Amino acid sequence: MACEDRQMFIYLSELLGRRVVASDGTPVGRAVDLKVRLGELYPKAGTLVIRRRERKPRALDWGHVEGVGPKAIVLRPGAEEALTDLEVGPEEILVRGDLLDQQVVDLQGARIERVNDVDMLVVKDELRLAHVDFGIRGILRRLGWLRAIDGLWRWLFGESIAEKLASWKYVQPLAADPKRNLKLNVSLRRIHDMHPSDIADIIEDLDRANRSSVFRSLDTETAAETLQEVDPKLQLSLIETAPPEKASDILESMEPDEAKEFLADLPEEKKDHLIGTMEKPYRERLEALLRHKEGTAGSIMTTDFLALDREQTVGEAIDAFRKAFHPLETVAYIYVTDHDRKPAGVITVRHLIVCGREEKLGALMNDRVVSVAASDSVETVADIFNKYKFLAVPVVDADGRIQGIITLQDIIQETAEEL
Repeated sequence: MACEDRQMFIYLSELLGRRVVASDGTPVGRAVDLKVRLGELYPKAGTLVIRRRERKPRALDWGHVEGVGPKAIVLRPGAEEALTDLEVGPEEILVRGDLLDQQVVDLQGARIERVNDVDMLVVKDELRLAHVDFGIRGILRRLGWLRAIDGLWRWLFGESIAEKLASWKYVQPLAADPKRNLKLNVSLRRIHDMHPSDIADIIEDLDRANRSSVFRSLDTETAAETLQEVDPKLQLSLIETAPPEKASDILESMEPDEAKEFLADLPEEKKDHLIGTMEKPYRERLEALLRHKEGTAGSIMTTDFLALDREQTVGEAIDAFRKAFHPLETVAYIYVTDHDRKPAGVITVRHLIVCGREEKLGALMNDRVVSVAASDSVETVADIFNKYKFLAVPVVDADGRIQGIITLQDIIQETAEEL
């Protein structure tokens, strides 16, 4: 197949609007689109869509194309007789109609980009999708300004405007039915390798349907971490798209104080249902957190911490650390309590590393412990962190027994608006 300037690649924008002529040069119409069947690594553009003036577009198998010249697409003899009405099946898309100007994820930048052009590979008598172009070159090419602007850019900066291409093999429709909802994304298999903060950025930029599609595709742990990074206004709508069992598992994978904040905003019926499906130990801790008044230390504390009796040994502390029910929010401190579970001192993870397994925690601890009451205000807690520069502070009930901890991250997040 002949291609202008014998290039192996051609852009969609270079084909659109180009004249289509019969083998004898008779005008047939103009190229207005290409039809592609999805499923292959590099899908074949199997059908050329042609329009003549205001008439209904017609379809022609790409096999009837003799070549793409500098001014026209030339057809093989008898091709006009093969023209048919355009029909698009459930696994097919129109490259211009369904793909151009749609959204695609830039994996390296972890953000949403818009498809400005499509790069296609010419292989023998076939035309296959090779890349999506989401750079400024694609826009300029479509406007017909690329040569002039690129020349000016080279004159000013000594180099051409950079290409921004994503290989088609990393792209796939987000929706199960590409005809109903074609937003393009880096393969969902690769999204799982991204940081939850980046996934959250992507989800926030997608529309509602594709948000739900991406979120449902995540494994439980990744979904939990991503949910904590998403704008609070979107959290409820995302969790509601997950089946009840998975929604419960996602919340159980979250840090208890984060899950508590999320549940506090739910309608009572929905909240009670989700809590009721959780495992008993986790459920009881959440219910205890929910009983605290908003704006108090108890409302922002986490119950993921270690508190051991002063008579226990370093070896027992190591074993308790390994058996923690939930991944600890902080490992900065391990609190040492008396027989009434009142904080008597604190040790650090360093003690577990450098001290013998038989040494008693009470003999190693620093007994200068500063705690806050569960009923203390968030402002009071912030003052404690500001004064003592702690990484975490224990929270005690009215009887002085330790109930949870507040980490430096917790208090920063809680007071960020004021700061």
